[in-house]
Amino acid sequence: MTVAAKLQRAPVVRLASLRDLVERDRIDDFLDAQPDATPFHSRAWVEAIETATGHTAHVLLCEERGRIVGLLPLHRASSLFGAALVSTGFAVGGGILAETPRAATLLAVAAEELAARLACPAIELRGGALPEARPGWQVRGNSHAGFVAPLAAEDEAQLLTIPRKQRAEVRKALANDLEVHVGSAPRDLAMHHAVYAESVRNLGTPVFPRALFYAVLDRFGDDADILTVLDRGVPVASVLSLYHRGTVMPYWGGGTAAARQLRANDAMYFALMRHARERGCERFDFGRSKTGSGAYHFKRNWGFEPQPLAYAAWTADGAPSRDADPASPRYEAMIAAWKRLPLPLASRVGPLISRGLA
Repeated sequence: MTVAAKLQRAPVVRLASLRDLVERDRIDDFLDAQPDATPFHSRAWVEAIETATGHTAHVLLCEERGRIVGLLPLHRASSLFGAALVSTGFAVGGGILAETPRAATLLAVAAEELAARLACPAIELRGGALPEARPGWQVRGNSHAGFVAPLAAEDEAQLLTIPRKQRAEVRKALANDLEVHVGSAPRDLAMHHAVYAESVRNLGTPVFPRALFYAVLDRFGDDADILTVLDRGVPVASVLSLYHRGTVMPYWGGGTAAARQLRANDAMYFALMRHARERGCERFDFGRSKTGSGAYHFKRNWGFEPQPLAYAAWTADGAPSRDADPASPRYEAMIAAWKRLPLPLASRVGPLISRGLA
């Protein structure tokens, strides 16, 4: 075989043209065939984040002999933490999808080169194939855990999967006269945003812009919805969930101050299990939590076993490491101050800050 022929058969990496309809179809076909693809690799997610936050999307494709063999979706985020390429913005998953180790390596190299062109001193990969052997990359596998378990066939069986102490709390929640509403209409979005804004303010973090939730609901269509728990007509807990390949993923959820006494969060997650089962889902993905955190133990109390998640970060030569972990000690004072903000002020200012967090 001639050198020219070998070069034609060698894999190459390039940026996808997301406005090209044929290209879009090829990307969708590739993702459909990948068992490790997540909602955060999808065009729906990539485009929703770009539309709602302004973080420019860059999708790297690795092609060999005219077919896609690897993909890496990225958002260029610029925030208080500095500029970075993130796979993908506002996601707990993403990263390199590749059919071969060679394709994975080429995508990592291309991401480094793209970061240099875009003046980004950092890259974050949230899962996927991790470039452990390349210089400049650090891989950590003990900072966060995921929680996934099968859904039971019916309510009573589902209750029996929950450890005894937490099961008693769920039964108490179900005994309360709470209303459950599911939908994706403007009313659902308004209720969710009001509850979520109060919930994250109480945790000391800025609420995401409503436009982000709207964009995700709009792009995902039937594969996303909002479940809200109401007490005498007042929303007290709400969660926006994604549905992917038979799995429900409660993604952005929270409760008001009144939710604790009402056990509204317990009612919410149990209602979501029922709703997902009725939709034909087989698994419940409780999402990621920082190891040892309150959310981590809450999910274990429900009977979910933690599975370590691996992430990779790259830093350009001479650049300081990017510390975007809200639990970092350097942000303690800011978090404490945010918790004291009046809710109307936090709700107005929060989206201006959180848009850049990614």
